[in-house]
Amino acid sequence: MPASRLWVVDVYGRVFSLSTAGQQWEQCRDAQMEFKRVTAAQQCCWGIACDNNIYLNVHASDLPIRYQEETYENQRWNPIGGFSDHLLPSDRWQWSDITGLKHQPLDSFELPSSSWDWEGDWYVDENFEGEPTEKEGWTYAIDFPAFYTKNKKMTSCVRRRRWLRYRRYKDMDTWAKIPSPQMETPDPFGDISCGGWEISEEPRGRLSLWAVSLLGKVWFREGIYHHNPEGSMWEEVSSPGEVLQISCGPRDLVWAVLWEGQLIVRQGITRDCTKGTSWVEVESPSPDVGATHVAVGINTVWALTKDNKVWFRRGVDSHNPCGLGWISMVGEMITINAGLNDQVFAIGCEDRAVYIRQGVTTSELSGKTWKAISVPRDRDRSHSSASTNSLQSAGCFFSGEVRAQSVVSDVELDTEKASTDGASCLVTSTSPESVVDAPTDHSDQPIETPKPRIPKVTSDSFISELISDREPAKTLREGGSAGPAVPEEEETLLSEGEVKDPCADVALCPSQSGGPLDPQWSNVDLEEAQGHLAQTGTALDLADTSSLSSVATYTLAMEDPYGTDEHPLWAWVSGGGCSVDSHSHLNWFNSMNTSSLVGSVQSMSLSVTPAQTAAWRRQIFEQLSERTKREMDNFKHYEQAIEQSVWVKKGTMQWWRDWKPYKWMDVHFALEQFSGPEGNKDGILFIYYNFYEEKKYLHAFVNELTILVPVLNESKHTFAIYTPERTKQRFPIRLAAATELEMHDWLALLSVSCCHSRGIQGPPSKQAIWSITCKGDIFVSEPSPALEAMPYPTPCDQMFWRQVGGHLRMVECNTVGIVWGIGYDHTAWVYTGGYGGGFFQGLASSTDNIYTQTDVKSVYIYENQRWNPLEGFTNRGLPTDRYMWSDASGLHECTKTNMKPPSTQWTWVSDWAIDYSVSGGTDKEGWQYAADFPVSYHGRKGKTDFVRRRRWARKCKLTTTGPWQEIPPLALSDVTILPCTAQSNVDEVPLWAISNKGDVLCRLGVTTLTPTGSSWLHVGTDQPFKSISIGAASQVWAIARDGSAFYRGSVSPQSPAGDCWYHIPSPSKQKLKQVSVGRTSVLTVDENGNLWYRQGVTPSYPQGSSWEHISNNVRKVSVGPLDQVWIIADKVQGSHSLSCGTVCHRLGVHPVEPKGISWDYGIGGGWDHITVRGNSMEPPHVRLPSLTDASASAPRSPLPFRNMEVNSSAGDS
Repeated sequence: MPASRLWVVDVYGRVFSLSTAGQQWEQCRDAQMEFKRVTAAQQCCWGIACDNNIYLNVHASDLPIRYQEETYENQRWNPIGGFSDHLLPSDRWQWSDITGLKHQPLDSFELPSSSWDWEGDWYVDENFEGEPTEKEGWTYAIDFPAFYTKNKKMTSCVRRRRWLRYRRYKDMDTWAKIPSPQMETPDPFGDISCGGWEISEEPRGRLSLWAVSLLGKVWFREGIYHHNPEGSMWEEVSSPGEVLQISCGPRDLVWAVLWEGQLIVRQGITRDCTKGTSWVEVESPSPDVGATHVAVGINTVWALTKDNKVWFRRGVDSHNPCGLGWISMVGEMITINAGLNDQVFAIGCEDRAVYIRQGVTTSELSGKTWKAISVPRDRDRSHSSASTNSLQSAGCFFSGEVRAQSVVSDVELDTEKASTDGASCLVTSTSPESVVDAPTDHSDQPIETPKPRIPKVTSDSFISELISDREPAKTLREGGSAGPAVPEEEETLLSEGEVKDPCADVALCPSQSGGPLDPQWSNVDLEEAQGHLAQTGTALDLADTSSLSSVATYTLAMEDPYGTDEHPLWAWVSGGGCSVDSHSHLNWFNSMNTSSLVGSVQSMSLSVTPAQTAAWRRQIFEQLSERTKREMDNFKHYEQAIEQSVWVKKGTMQWWRDWKPYKWMDVHFALEQFSGPEGNKDGILFIYYNFYEEKKYLHAFVNELTILVPVLNESKHTFAIYTPERTKQRFPIRLAAATELEMHDWLALLSVSCCHSRGIQGPPSKQAIWSITCKGDIFVSEPSPALEAMPYPTPCDQMFWRQVGGHLRMVECNTVGIVWGIGYDHTAWVYTGGYGGGFFQGLASSTDNIYTQTDVKSVYIYENQRWNPLEGFTNRGLPTDRYMWSDASGLHECTKTNMKPPSTQWTWVSDWAIDYSVSGGTDKEGWQYAADFPVSYHGRKGKTDFVRRRRWARKCKLTTTGPWQEIPPLALSDVTILPCTAQSNVDEVPLWAISNKGDVLCRLGVTTLTPTGSSWLHVGTDQPFKSISIGAASQVWAIARDGSAFYRGSVSPQSPAGDCWYHIPSPSKQKLKQVSVGRTSVLTVDENGNLWYRQGVTPSYPQGSSWEHISNNVRKVSVGPLDQVWIIADKVQGSHSLSCGTVCHRLGVHPVEPKGISWDYGIGGGWDHITVRGNSMEPPHVRLPSLTDASASAPRSPLPFRNMEVNSSAGDS
């Protein structure tokens, strides 16, 4: 997952954040006001300032927030003047929305707030359903409203055209005030909470924002989503009483605390009703002590009572939001918050430190123990190296030289504590003339100073607590324990990683003798603090005594209330945008000061002189030389006893017999590997089985194996072994191990043996061909120069593929070795140069450049129903119908209870939820209707619709390792890299991508040394895109989501984003879905599986002239830097059945015949993606044999491509 942030507010109202990849608190520099509390999501943070107004901080991103405003201009035809603005009285407005019911002239559109700017002026949209319109964007119809077409007909009496204008949100990474008219919110806010971004697959960026006013009323912010981060309006939600605090989880959990201490739960929250319908009261954790705070996550609820005790609610989920009962937990906290993945954060009652709950998993939501987050603030780190010297020079450690009169005569002395701390402490009163020096001898008279009173933060505003501390009658509260009250067994963990600075608890304390208060507690009202200084008459005129210059730190304390080594005091925490789970590696638990650690290392290094280092090296070298002579040189005259080494690994497995009767058989499996005197290795596989009580065996040479593939099987741990002959037959050797660990051991061993026999080691080359299976496994193949040779290329079925660790949905590469990948969760990854990972260990994997990789994908099942006249739609179907709970095909029964993750490596991370993002649309309940099973489905019920279905989705997560490093923070759906030739010298490699929302992006700063690049450049579009490709000479082609093609003009190194898009007409009656561009060739695949070639592409006319059909049954296409064409094909004929997802190579591609001649079939099926954009090896020049040469062997004849009937004729444009 991308790096996320934990947000906190200190007792002075300053906002800080801590990145999951960072090691220090970073202050929000833009905050000119003081905040009471914040609530965070991954893309933004909301806060309530001390003026009781709500502010929004949208995190900066390379992808801008743009909103499209649209309005329609309507005209009617009359016999006199033709089309005009004079409409009939019953017609719609001249300027209206798409329905015609709302009047929308161009001058009626205004910016929602000062945080928005217009990108440009209004312009006409000249694109209609993926095709360009004629005559200034007009579309025609018989009447309003009707079906519109781009062509004018004799019956066209009305017309309309769409006007567009974009506005952009500009206030990024800054606190922008949310406009709130007094009529909406008559009283100011006191609490706020955001969530709801995972309610039934809501669109990304949609949030639910709940707020509580100071009068106890509950408010809900309408219309918050990615293109409108501020929302539209506040709506009051009735409540059974005055609400004190509210908490909203990522899904449909909303809890609130009443002033009397009771808890209420919001029910009826759905995708169509995000506000819910009613409240249900839940008892307080303690009958005698009411609740003060509640925090909810996905399936967790935590609460705090007035005595600061922590409680956990068991049995909470979407089906039972009220839970079953309360469990008392360890610790005393003042505030608590649940973040992503149900992770919990809290602030300690006594020390005001931020704590994280460790051990939180899906099976143990309550976690195990609290651990304090101990990292410095950004200013602490910058000043830590000079803090000690500056304090000494300022006179903080006098060592008996200067001693002022002490004003803390009632301070207790604790010899034991002082000896434990082992450092001197300075107590400075608020009177500038009073300075107390700590004794030089730590064992004689150590001094323990009373801690200043920390204002207690509950659900009330902590600002009032701070102001109340200014009263002279207030006395100091004695310091409590250094953390939450925990049992003895957890005390060690709470203090783990914390080295207490003895001076941290002594920060400039208020005097107990009635002197003025320390201004560090008064920055809520700086004018009042300055007034106190003026009344005391302290001009800080101490320049005449250099030893008393330490009082100068008194003025600095007003700017930074904490001392250099003092722990900050936190008042509020929000983890809604912090993604932490049990696999996360955090650097939040520093056990010592960084500067002291560096100093100790430097002191250690200075103790070793260069002369000593040279002597040690000499001694070690001599010892190694003596050992070599003793063990090797003295035995050279002996003859070699064993010329070849042979070893055998045996095991028992199950083998799928590939002849009738087909069944699994118990077999003995053996790998015999041998090595010659020159180090060359080879081996043989043996499968021993019984056939009619006769022992038989199969064998295969290791150097003939082409690929080892894990097979997705629900009941067995299966993998497949391919050879060239079995690749032609589409029927590999299938073996099943007893356990998944045993299967992975065999796969790793066989893979290493295959690589040794072929002399392959280390990471893939820059010319490697990358492919991905439908299971997400990554494979690479090292191409030979003869792979593209004419007329005798290397057959595809002889290519050797080896697996690379990781899990991806697609991968893209180029010749200079830059490789990017995209996971199923749209996370972008870059190849680090390593090899192995996953189940590859030891020699099969590199020791560096291997990182943890996660991926999340959804598992789908379908609920099917049939209509009957008595009951309507029910789950009782006909005997010939599909299962009422099934997969997409309806052939396999899949229910919520028996459906399992794809493998044991995947774990569920969500509950089953209705999926509304189904092709064809759904109704409000997620149903799709059809006349019968299976036909085309639609989202509205018709009179002839007798069956319906809806799709349920559940997310699962995979955690593995591989040579991949994450590229935050944008989620991508497609990526393309310029396919450089082998001789090209490109300093900065162009890389284009499409976000999961359809925005086009250009990556800047991508080089071979920094393949991740530096930043994204947004390229404007009028509609979302889904596929993009860049070819030689910076040709950028893209496919929009409506199936239309576009070409980007004027793309060059000087203008990496180009200037404009040119619309390219699609093939007749076809919607394109993918494009790939090579050196001179442009090929696309449409939604019906047809492969098209763009004719007429020249440097002077790069848009080309027309489309020519090549083949069908194509899933993906990849065009290389030499115009090589490779595809993933479906329905390839084999010896046993049709194979889906087969790697195929186009033969006969050359400049004279760029479309090629025929197909050569490679590995398959089960493949989903391939890229050859890194293979720029020029094929060798082969001399054609003479026609009269009888000895010349006939060229290999590829299998004919047995396709379905071609859908379109060649030359359609």
